[in-house]
Amino acid sequence: MDVPTESKIPKERSFWYFLGPAFLVSVGYMDPGNWATSIEAGSRYGYSLLWVITLASLIAILMQLLSAKLGIATGKNLAQLIRIQHPGNGGTFLLSSAALAMIATDLAEFLGVAVALNLLFDIPLVAAIFLTIFDVLFILWLERFGFRWVEMTIFAFVATIGLGYVIELWLVQPEWAEVAQALLVPNDTIMNTTALFIAMGILGATVMPHNLYLHSHQVTTRANAAGEALKRFYKMMKWDTILALMAAWVVNSAILIMASAAFHEKGLLITDIDEAYHTLGPLLGESAALTFAIALLASGIASSTTGTLAGQIVFESFFRRRKINILKVRVYIRLATMIPAAVAIMLSAKPLSLLVLSQVILSMQLPFAVIPLVRMTSDPMLMGDLVNDAKTKIAAWTATAVIVVLNVWLLIMLLWEGLETAKLH
Repeated sequence: MDVPTESKIPKERSFWYFLGPAFLVSVGYMDPGNWATSIEAGSRYGYSLLWVITLASLIAILMQLLSAKLGIATGKNLAQLIRIQHPGNGGTFLLSSAALAMIATDLAEFLGVAVALNLLFDIPLVAAIFLTIFDVLFILWLERFGFRWVEMTIFAFVATIGLGYVIELWLVQPEWAEVAQALLVPNDTIMNTTALFIAMGILGATVMPHNLYLHSHQVTTRANAAGEALKRFYKMMKWDTILALMAAWVVNSAILIMASAAFHEKGLLITDIDEAYHTLGPLLGESAALTFAIALLASGIASSTTGTLAGQIVFESFFRRRKINILKVRVYIRLATMIPAAVAIMLSAKPLSLLVLSQVILSMQLPFAVIPLVRMTSDPMLMGDLVNDAKTKIAAWTATAVIVVLNVWLLIMLLWEGLETAKLH
């Protein structure tokens, strides 16, 4: 007599077994790129752009749910399905744009680690940038213990970041009534070109393309399922996603709230992360500055780990190989981002400006990941019982339209400003 496989027993696994993939993904939503955009948004515009974080977080939850559902229904990740459905130049273009997103992501990650090392240990920034390549060895060493160990380690980093901002908010004592209104009510601040640029950075830092590839893969590390078990599998992963991304929304909001209460309300415009660190000390005490730097280091290392995993997923599909030398891939990506950034830093470019720019690049790449994702999850032949229903399709395509329109709007405004500047000269 055949014994039912573990994956076909709907209720054998507890909720805790399914908890993890989205928390691994969530660290990408609180990486140094988020810090950069939220710090500048808070110090420059106060609480005015908090609603953008809320909107971006809602879009992120929706897209990550679609990503998880795609992996559960097909047993394949987004990159694999793009290659299967677009075997020619179309797939190559989409995966190439994903690789560009990985480079922009990596820029934010290692700059965050470098700045944190500089602040905590007074290592010169250029030297700290080159030291960050050694986190590759740490990541590879960590992977030997399996995905569950990676997930739990990332969860510890997320907890460190969250605790850090609980402390920061307790120290700055924001105006909670203003915060509550700003979180939910849009305003016209975004009509300003600089505000729109920062808002696009928030969107790019919150809804990150590499997380869509990573999440669709990570859910497949759990037991696959069939029939009714498939729906239960998705239900468990849905709760995992909502809990993890709500935590990320709280952290991202806390970063902007801290910047607003600590800097904007005192008339201080912060244009760099190290400036935020050095300003927090005199304003709130050295404990606030130290907490800030430790949380930044945790953010950079953790997001670097998820960037590694996402990079492997994309490059395996790009080169049509099941296994690639992840060390070589990681080193190549590091060099592609490290050398230009190191040169920019030596030419006195500010890390915060580079971080915000990297997030805008991510935002502009986002449609090339989101459109295939929404289209695939709306395909009944591919998704079966987990195909998007009518409400989900409307929400997903509306969110996609928002992303595309904001990107086009930003490009038009930047082009217009460039033309106006040229006329003045």
